[in-house]
Amino acid sequence: MLENNTSYQQFFDLFAQQDHQRLQGFEDAMQRQGITFNLFKNNQFIERTFPFDAIPRMISHAEFTDLSQGLKQRVAALNAFLNDIYSEQRIIKAGIIPPDFVFGSKAYLPQFHGCRTSADVRCHISGLDLVKDSQTNDWLILEDNLRVPSGASYPLSIRRIYRQLFPQLFEKMSIAASENYGDLLHQMYEDVNPGGISVVLSPGRFNSAFYEHSYLARVSGARLVTNQDLTVENQVVYLKTYHRKKVRVGVIYRRLDDDFLDPVHFRGDSLIGVPNLMNAYRAGNVAILNAVGNGIGDDKGIYYFVPKMIQYYLGETPILKNAPTYLPWFEDDRRFVLENLHRLVIKDVAEAGGYGVLFGDKLSQQQLSDLAEHIRAEPRRFIAQERIEFYDIPTRIDGNIAPRKSDLRMYIVQGKDIHVWPSGLTRYAQEAGNYLVNSSQGGGFKDTWVMKE
Repeated sequence: MLENNTSYQQFFDLFAQQDHQRLQGFEDAMQRQGITFNLFKNNQFIERTFPFDAIPRMISHAEFTDLSQGLKQRVAALNAFLNDIYSEQRIIKAGIIPPDFVFGSKAYLPQFHGCRTSADVRCHISGLDLVKDSQTNDWLILEDNLRVPSGASYPLSIRRIYRQLFPQLFEKMSIAASENYGDLLHQMYEDVNPGGISVVLSPGRFNSAFYEHSYLARVSGARLVTNQDLTVENQVVYLKTYHRKKVRVGVIYRRLDDDFLDPVHFRGDSLIGVPNLMNAYRAGNVAILNAVGNGIGDDKGIYYFVPKMIQYYLGETPILKNAPTYLPWFEDDRRFVLENLHRLVIKDVAEAGGYGVLFGDKLSQQQLSDLAEHIRAEPRRFIAQERIEFYDIPTRIDGNIAPRKSDLRMYIVQGKDIHVWPSGLTRYAQEAGNYLVNSSQGGGFKDTWVMKE
């Protein structure tokens, strides 16, 4: 079912009047500026431009207002949960979350229990994935990304190109500006900075999102660095300069996972981390964005409990709902999942990026039987969800307009205050009927236009 939005008709009326030969300008600009999302598959590094569709997703002003309230509420509760779980653990003592769901997760890092973060902010940059249910017209949260959420640079970059190629659309349509994302990041850096400059720590150019690392560093006023540019002395992080001088670093927007951050404290074989970085972090001398140990907050098993977190920490009713989810760890849920395995979506909690997602109706009887055995043996490892019939939205495929499944990642930046960016990354599946829209699965992206009125 196609999403119904009155702004689409205005867009198509105006778009029909444009010179469509200019569409090649998107590909040319992306090639020229190196707007890539690289893939590493079958031991091969594939550098490619990120597939882009010029038909944007459109969100009304009223809809964005409602979404913003729900997203702020959810991030506030998740931040409170992370602060609690690394300190008093009240939510466990209250019996709301079973201890096994925290302590049994590889994402929980007990060595950081009691380690406070600057300004008590842990969810500095959150990327929350949503779909719009065509049956109820509700937006549903599919995932909370609180570690290293990616993708904001792509709609931010393409918007500038879009305005240059088709200025009439922006003159005649009331579209909220999105250029302030770098300013939101910069202000957040200032809010949590214990003293020093701000840097974006990248693994380097072979990372799939290296374009984004360099772009966000530039628009937020931070320095783009790799581990070789940083050193830690006396629990303080310094940037090494060409003049053999050292400049103190107060904020590290890291674009690598916890395991690779510090070869002394995590994986000893990490070639991209900064030795003894955790010493400076524990001492409170550097803010790391997002906080170390945040993975427990976006564990797919913990996702089930987020509505309960909102009620517990904030005393509020959740504004945005989860997709209907079952935890095989609970006996009743496990029985239901095993009886309905043929129609549910099963997710491995340790996987991300669209990996480890199984659609029961696509599996053979033998595959269903094998999966059932895995669930019985490791019930904490899986969640099951009802398949959401989320909206298709209009998409240009080989020059024709066709419906495609699309989700929406919205970005929330938290410093002293919580801000929802009035844009987002809309990802779409390139194949008809495909429900996996992730970039790592070959999906494309669209700009997201929030209307001002």
